[in-house]
Amino acid sequence: MTAVLIANRGEIAVRIARVARDLGIRSIAVYSEADTGALHTLVADEAHALRGNSSAETYMNVPALLEIAARTGADCVHPGYGFLSENSDFARAVTDAGLAWIGPAPDTIDTLGDKVAARRLATEVGAPLAPGTPDPIDDWQQARDFAEEHGLPIAIKAAFGGGGRGLKVVDRLEDIEDGFVSAGREAREAFGRAECYVEKFLIRPRHVEAQVLADTHGNVVVLGTRDCSTQRRFQKLVEEAPAPFLTTEQNTAIIEGAREICRRAGYVGAGTVEFIVSEDGTVSFLEVNTRVQVEHPVTEAVTGVDIIAEQFRIAAGEPLSLGSDPAPRGHAFEFRINAEDVANGFVPCPGTVTTFEAPTGPGIRVDAGVRSGSTVPGYYDSLLAKLVVWGPTRDVALRRAGQALAEFTVSGVRTVLPFHRDIVRHPAFSGDRLDVYTDWVDREYHPGRGHGTGDAEDIEDIYAERRTLVLEIDGRLHRVGVPVDVLGAAAAPAATPAASSAPAPAAAVPEGAVTSPFAGSLVAWQVGDGDTVAEGQPVATVEAMKMETTVAAPAGGAIRLTVEAGARIEKGTVLATIS
Repeated sequence: MTAVLIANRGEIAVRIARVARDLGIRSIAVYSEADTGALHTLVADEAHALRGNSSAETYMNVPALLEIAARTGADCVHPGYGFLSENSDFARAVTDAGLAWIGPAPDTIDTLGDKVAARRLATEVGAPLAPGTPDPIDDWQQARDFAEEHGLPIAIKAAFGGGGRGLKVVDRLEDIEDGFVSAGREAREAFGRAECYVEKFLIRPRHVEAQVLADTHGNVVVLGTRDCSTQRRFQKLVEEAPAPFLTTEQNTAIIEGAREICRRAGYVGAGTVEFIVSEDGTVSFLEVNTRVQVEHPVTEAVTGVDIIAEQFRIAAGEPLSLGSDPAPRGHAFEFRINAEDVANGFVPCPGTVTTFEAPTGPGIRVDAGVRSGSTVPGYYDSLLAKLVVWGPTRDVALRRAGQALAEFTVSGVRTVLPFHRDIVRHPAFSGDRLDVYTDWVDREYHPGRGHGTGDAEDIEDIYAERRTLVLEIDGRLHRVGVPVDVLGAAAAPAATPAASSAPAPAAAVPEGAVTSPFAGSLVAWQVGDGDTVAEGQPVATVEAMKMETTVAAPAGGAIRLTVEAGARIEKGTVLATIS
């Protein structure tokens, strides 16, 4: 292989381009109009335009990608994660065009990418499973029937999805229809297929997965485990390797179960087998991701294995560079630095990154897709970068992580850094057992309550831009963080009333207004114009960065819709009024 087309964007495209350079392979990036000048286009050896902005127009546009591959002389394609990475039709189109596909065979993607078929295969090799529907369901009433038989809560899952998209956990019978419709819609938008199945949702589950590498010579190696339980809306925020606080039996069941599932499927490439470990210790197979994971660097940190480089070796028909499962060395954490607003329920926050300053120090690695001045479009995933921190023990890694997160500076867009600084000190995460489960953040976490982010009443203060002043008092240096607006007010000369340049007040929001929490698009209304709604009732679904959010009525009364479904909206847009 001499030239690779990278069918992706952001930090994973940067990562692939850098590995390709290590291997002496020319890297060819692609970019949408919104990504013009993005970091991945500058790191790659060359970059070519995909006209448009939406995923369908650009990074999931198979004819356009293949045309660029042919025009540039690419002889292989790396899909990264997301977009078309688990699309068997794309894999077939790549191989039909005479190019090497850096991933598992299309038939394997079909088998394991179909979560229902994957469950059948897991059953064949003896992996434990929670109750679930044997086939995709056709309508929401079947989900209700399953819930009535097996009890609530249930998980409605996209049969051909992953990464939390197309996954809805339902606690009440009356919410099943909306959950089924929303899961299918998210799945269709993210993966092109809307089929869903239903599974019994295990209480207080931990998410533990095993990283697998398999070559064409029959070698199947498991690089150990990861814990990915710290999530919000089933999108991972923090991962660590190896997965802590597992019994020997649980660890063996996960590693050997992953190996046998991949061996039985004839798997070739890098893949991840995911499991749920419930509060009572039960281990249950979840799914197989037939691609490289976002969190692969945390496994690299404790094994020394370059997983992307191994993908290239496997696709070239070479044997793996290691002959057996490596023993983990030390402990590592990965923190996803997403452009999301912690103070307002982790809503997406596109915009321009004015400052991006990464931390340094022993055991620190940062994989970034942005730099100072980069634009974060609202069309794609919110991930800006990944901070990976290694230490000889979990405790040392946590201490290093706390310092690295304190040093990490991103301004211009709101990020989840305040959450990360909080979680590494939270006793549920940093104690002698892991009490964080997959919906812990959604149910239990309250930002700003005693773990380093200030008072709950002043949660917005966690995003106040501060300048560090170094003061010497009695021969000792003291560092003080002072809000920039306070410094500005102190330094500015007093203004007379006539010379005052105070900004004009923002336009008043009408009483009873239903506003958008972020910039994106209005996917659907759940009520009709003129309907009577109750306070807190879901009335609309908005989407940004590939995630849907429900907007609730701020008050009860008659609702008047002011924006049509499908429209692009800005943060604060008045979608409707209630009188």
